[in-house]
Amino acid sequence: MNITAMSTQISQANLQQQVSISVLKMAMDNATVQSNTLLQTLTQNSKSMELSIQPHLGSIIDLKV
Repeated sequence: MNITAMSTQISQANLQQQVSISVLKMAMDNATVQSNTLLQTLTQNSKSMELSIQPHLGSIIDLKV
């Protein structure tokens, strides 16, 4: 049983795990940014789509006193 070789293997395994975690965190951050951008786009476009389908709704208010 070679202590030096085992120590090297453990260090490499730890490094590989840290790199994997870092890559997963970057992917999660990227997915979060994309989902936020999609939500903002949908929010902005929903009002314009609503107005394009029924442009007369909400533009005139009839009041009787």
